[in-house]
Amino acid sequence: MSMKPRVLIIDDEYLHLRTLEKMLQGAGFEPILAEDGKKGGELARAYAPDIILLDIMMPEESGFETLEKLKDDPKTTGIPVIFISALDEPETKIIGFDLGAVDYITKPFEIRELLARIRTHLKLVQAYRTIIAEQACRLRQIQDAQQSILVGPQDYPDARFAVRFEPKLEAGGDFYDVFPALGGYGYFVADICGHDLASSFVASSLKALLQQNSAPIFSPVETLKNINGVLSSVFRKGKYLTASYVVLNGRRSVLTFLNAGHPPPVYLGNDGKVKILHAQGDIIGVFEKVFIKAVQMPVSKGERIYLYTDGLVESFGENKTQLNRGVENLMNACRRTRGLDLEDSLSAILEELCAGGSSRQDDVVLLGIEV
Repeated sequence: MSMKPRVLIIDDEYLHLRTLEKMLQGAGFEPILAEDGKKGGELARAYAPDIILLDIMMPEESGFETLEKLKDDPKTTGIPVIFISALDEPETKIIGFDLGAVDYITKPFEIRELLARIRTHLKLVQAYRTIIAEQACRLRQIQDAQQSILVGPQDYPDARFAVRFEPKLEAGGDFYDVFPALGGYGYFVADICGHDLASSFVASSLKALLQQNSAPIFSPVETLKNINGVLSSVFRKGKYLTASYVVLNGRRSVLTFLNAGHPPPVYLGNDGKVKILHAQGDIIGVFEKVFIKAVQMPVSKGERIYLYTDGLVESFGENKTQLNRGVENLMNACRRTRGLDLEDSLSAILEELCAGGSSRQDDVVLLGIEV
């Protein structure tokens, strides 16, 4: 909010406009004048006033219609609007409040009352913005903390992986990790049910659980079952996670993969053939005991495996994409990017599958592994 708060006045009465203009100027405000609703909407978008004073009875476009347009426009929807009108019926006031007005003053009015109400609502807006800024700061701190525990290819060059992590919120409910396991490396991707801050904290705790349960004394199946044992005892009802877990042995000739209710990994062979890697397993965190089955297959140098979360392949609403169709799209994208190096292939896959990423509805993790 500027030193001189901007007040947009929308009224078809010239004398009323000029009277309010002088009164507001004398009180330290910067008035902007509009003689009709259409012009008022244009000025609201151009100048982003701190508050709007809006008459109801105007030719061509009523104040109600103007307010509806203001609330439907992302650029103006957050601007508080005070109705100033000679109409004093309760039903009229109710309509104004239902449409989103923050206050309603009837004509004739006392200028000191009007100024008091303007100042009150500006203080509320300022307090709200301060709260939002503080929350954003806290979320950025959580995001920084979460990002600090995520590994990158530079941490384990021998693991030969690349990754893209794009949380929908400042801190996401999706998680990935890469770590030494069984003489080779383990690659883990998970999706925690829910997209609130609690999910981001669960994602952070997974790092410790994986470190504790991926030692050589544990098989990959035992790793997931041990994690389930912990989470099923602490998760509240309705909370769970799905996961894909892949282990490449030290010689990188045998791939072990497990799935806990998660979209299956995609395998790209040196011959250009693509297939999904099916493994049976229960979701984690709901049942005290779960069924998890490990599947092994031989792999050759240069072949690739892609782990991902459902935000990459599934969407809802107008551009709905069902999971099966989304996985098919991913397989085709993997095939088309085969000639690129691993890092560039991830960028190309994301560009193809997440066109219009601003409307993304979920977190996205895409982790590629090269044998």
